[in-house]
Amino acid sequence: MKKPYVIGVTGGIGCGKSTVSDAFATLGVPVIDTDKISRNLTSKGGEAIETIRKTFGENYLLLDGSLDRQLMRKTVFKNKQALNQLEAILHPLIRKTVHHELSQSTAPYILLVVPLLVEKSGYTEWLNRILVIDCDESIQIQRVMDRSGLNKTEVKHILHNQVSRETRLQFADDVLDNSTDLSTLLEKVLSLHQYYLSLAAASTNQ
Repeated sequence: MKKPYVIGVTGGIGCGKSTVSDAFATLGVPVIDTDKISRNLTSKGGEAIETIRKTFGENYLLLDGSLDRQLMRKTVFKNKQALNQLEAILHPLIRKTVHHELSQSTAPYILLVVPLLVEKSGYTEWLNRILVIDCDESIQIQRVMDRSGLNKTEVKHILHNQVSRETRLQFADDVLDNSTDLSTLLEKVLSLHQYYLSLAAASTNQ
């Protein structure tokens, strides 16, 4: 079976990865989002729930049986060992799901959205290119504050725990600047879509 042409999408918090991937999706491009997979795994009846219960305890589950994300976020924010335990549970399951979805697709190309693509190994083996969604840090901070209710200090702490903007850009084959308005962004997405279609077609003909 032919290996699918895969574009890895990443970017710092608040850069607009979801907005960009949604725009590609409206053009008919399949999007595999590891954050969404993680949420499914930790929802009621999710594949990761029982292991999380055994590892962290009943108090980390809500009454409906799903993960108490707020409590877990607070825990792993302060406790590196807890973060490592959670990642050891989730990452193999996420990779299994990604592999399955990639193997099922017959589209010209696929977007694989991995927020921590640069920080976490294990996904680059599937990728043909890396697209980094980028914007100025001040814009990132304001966007996250607006949507989350976090204050500036809290958002900066999150940013500084991620790989630096400069490091992320070093891994990019393509960069999409998302500092302007939505219509400009959609024009850039359409241009990249045509480019990726041509690359995927050339790959098929090799």
